Amino acid sequence: MSNVARSIAVFGYGAVGRALTEALTARGDGVRVVQRSAPSNLPKGATFQAAGASDGASIGRACSGVETVVCCTGFPYRSDVWRQQWPALMRALLDGCTASGARFVFADNLYMYGPQTRPLTEDMPLTSYGRKPAIRAEITRLWQRAHEEGRVRAVAVRAADFYGPDCANSVVSAYGVAKFVAGGPALVPYPPDRLHDFTYVPDFARALVSLIDADDDAYGQAWHVPNAPTRTLRDILTRAAELAGVTPRITVLPQPLLPLVGFFNRQVGELVEMRFQWDRPYVVDASKFGARFWADASPFDEGLTATIRSYRAALAAS
Repeated sequence: MSNVARSIAVFGYGAVGRALTEALTARGDGVRVVQRSAPSNLPKGATFQAAGASDGASIGRACSGVETVVCCTGFPYRSDVWRQQWPALMRALLDGCTASGARFVFADNLYMYGPQTRPLTEDMPLTSYGRKPAIRAEITRLWQRAHEEGRVRAVAVRAADFYGPDCANSVVSAYGVAKFVAGGPALVPYPPDRLHDFTYVPDFARALVSLIDADDDAYGQAWHVPNAPTRTLRDILTRAAELAGVTPRITVLPQPLLPLVGFFNRQVGELVEMRFQWDRPYVVDASKFGARFWADASPFDEGLTATIRSYRAALAAS
């Protein structure tokens, strides 16, 4: 596709939606940010349109008049909410794109593969395991079917657990860097000594832009975002502490306590079925993406330094 200004609807304005909106408006694209309530501020070149995740009519209106719809929506980390909200939202977005002719880009995760024993590749079968992984597999089938039927040109861009400035649920950012900056220890809800890939949010946004710009032959499939060379969470947090100039204190929640803590803390309880992400190496193969687009993911020192700077600024402002 030619390098010209585009019109894009970005659903969701969390960490990924913000980074994507900033990247697109910086190059002159027109961006329509879509969610239930208006953000406190938007970059120049972005507008806001209200739509509720359960309101198909408002989603359809938000999908009209743009070339591309990007779903960066996130829901609370609860299986019951995901079961109720994700399939309905996906159907509404696909219906909206069908009606408007917009292409659909899904900012996705890796849950739909379920437990694996080798590096994750895009051709792995969809899982029926658990609750959240099975739901991600279900909504994957929805966009795949819409593409196969010729209703929507759809693609998924899949990232590992991500980190970066202002990532409220990130184990690296919120449970690691933010704690170090505030003078406390990192709080880790799972064993930190297995190799584990992490995606820097600006790299996720850059990968989404790559697919927004790609020709139609890149659609109808999934692509993995490139990551910095794989390290353990302990290594990453230790380096974050060094860059922040603090002692790398890391408190790890004992695994036998996970179900008990989960009884009082719903988000921790939701991690129990996801233990396959940390009881073995969790490595992402992004060679397919690298061969077509780019492979120079941001080094951890760059991402961690930006994350430290962001949390220090937030702490000073508060």
